This record gives sequence, C-alpha cells and structure tokens, in this order.
Amino acid sequence: QLRELSKTLKNLEQSLKEKEEELRAFLLRIPNLPHESVPVGEGPEENCEVRKWGEPPKFDFEPKPHWEIGERLGILDFARGAKLAGSRFTLYRGLGALLERALINFMLDLHIREHGYIEVLPPFLVKREVMEGTGQLPKFEEDLFKIEGLELFLIPTAEVPVTNIHRDEILDEKDLPLRYVSYTPCFRKEAGSYGKDVRGIIRQHQFNKVELVKITTPETSYEELESMVRDAEEVLRRLGLHYRVVELCTGDLGFSAAKTYDLEVWLPGLGEYKEISSLSNCEDFQARRAQIRFRRQGRKSTELVHTLNGSGLAVGRTVVAILENYQQEDGSVLVPEALRPYMYGIERITPPK
Repeated sequence: QLRELSKTLKNLEQSLKEKEEELRAFLLRIPNLPHESVPVGEGPEENCEVRKWGEPPKFDFEPKPHWEIGERLGILDFARGAKLAGSRFTLYRGLGALLERALINFMLDLHIREHGYIEVLPPFLVKREVMEGTGQLPKFEEDLFKIEGLELFLIPTAEVPVTNIHRDEILDEKDLPLRYVSYTPCFRKEAGSYGKDVRGIIRQHQFNKVELVKITTPETSYEELESMVRDAEEVLRRLGLHYRVVELCTGDLGFSAAKTYDLEVWLPGLGEYKEISSLSNCEDFQARRAQIRFRRQGRKSTELVHTLNGSGLAVGRTVVAILENYQQEDGSVLVPEALRPYMYGIERITPPK
C-alpha cells in the first residue's frame, strides 16, 4: 500500500510540475496593464500629442529624402550593403561613418556628463531567460536572430541585457534609482514590417542605438519617466531638430509598457514625423519576470523595483534627421554645431569632386 501511495504521489508531483509549466508559459504571454493615465484608444491614430519643440526648416527648393542625399554625398552605400548582407543592411562610408560615430559619442557624453547616467557595455548575445525577463520572449521570438545550437539571441535593444544586469538580485533602497546608458548595435528581423520603410535606413536589420535604462522604487518611477523623456529630448534640442512628444494610447502600447512616450522627429524629405525614441515605464512587469527586488531600510521584506527604458536616441534615424533637415540646395549637408567637436571641426559634408 505504501508503494502504491509513493507511486501515486510521484505521478501527482509530475502532473503538478507539468501544470505549473503550462501556467508559466501562459502567464509569460500576458502583456502589462496600462497605467490609469494612459489615453484609451485602438491604434496610433488615437495617440495624443503632448508638445512640440522648434520649427520645421524652410527650403527654397524641394527637400530630398535621406537616401538620395546619402548616395549623392557618397556616405551611404545601399548597393554594397545589400551585396554584403542582403536587404535592410547599409554600408556607411567616410564622413557617413564618422557622423554615426560622432552621434554615438555625443549622446553618451551628454547622458553621462550632464544627466548622471552610468555607462555600461553589455554582451550583444543573451540567454533565453534574459529575453524572457524583459518580455521579448516567448511572444516575439519570430523577430529575433537566434544562434542555433547555443540557445543565445542577438539583442534587439540594449534594454534587454542592461535591465537584466540585476536579475535575481536584491538591491538596497539607498542605491536607487540606478540610471544606466548603453551604446549597442541592435538586431531585428522586422518580421511584421514587410513593405514598410523599404528605402533608406529608417528600418534596418542591424542598427546602432544609445539606450537609457532606469531601476527605481515604485513611488518615484513616473517622476523618473518624465526626466528620462527630457533627457532624450535634450539630444534633439542640442542638434536643433524639430520634434514632437506623443503619448501612446492603450491600443498602441508595447507588450511590457505601462506608459509610453514617443519622440517623433520631423523629416522634411519624407514630409512626415518619424519615431526616433520610445520611452516607457514598465512598472514591476519586467522586475517580476526577472526577479529584481529591493529592500527598504529597516525592513526584512523585499519589494519589486520598477524598470524604465528608452532610446537616447536611435542613431541611424538621427543621421536621417540630420541629412534631411540640414540639406542645402548645392547638395551639401551642414553639420550641427554640437557635433562639430566630434567630427574634427568639419562644418559641412560636401559631394565628392
């Protein structure tokens, strides 16, 4: 009889384990809940404009799209990028490569020296559980590049490794908030964007981004979100680029976000605003998945932190904005003053002679 009970118990334990795995798999696919302040809507057309900064530049000629400007200047080589890696890859040449590098260093310096972020340079390959922690897996696996046989994934954003730095850790309240900035290349299949932004460098399989990540207490996270938005805005202001801030409605929120603001920069060559940064408060959604907790002073119990992330900024799209907003009638492009110290004092990018 004891042998029978032991066998039954073992079977029940196995069944319980299977049910727990099924429950976990189900829960991992449930998105975050929107914050009560988020406007209700079904899609992007119901997002709310919060504010604008600057004015669109006025031209005495028909402004050109960035891909025409870049090719004419000899700084963006789409044909050779495609020859090397296929569609949605670009080869930067000469002053194009320098412009990209200048923007990365300018953004990092601004966020580190003036905004108080700590720079980190994480691995560009991460484990499955790290992707699960920030919410990319299991739902968005089709959009990720996976290294077969190693169960490693190329990061789609620095948010993934940087948020997971403190995975399975208990932090001290006195150490919060933590503010990190990280430059990384990002890799995305763009599986759901067939036919979108097929020309130029708006939507690439590989692109550079400077990412901002914050780990905060629950009561300060929305204050930290607003300051993060201002930090990203400051990049655009220093570069003299007209933009607007948009609050996303419920139907346009990302999987992990409780509240999101997008910064959209004006692109005169395309005649439209384009997202250049998306900044979100995920509250305790990612912290619960990654088990990032903190302990208040004088207490034994722990609480989940709040995590925030946002672009500060997407580098390729900033190149696009500079080419289109600073283009001149003679085909040259002025270099924004803030970037000139990072470009050996060069004031203008001119066509090759």
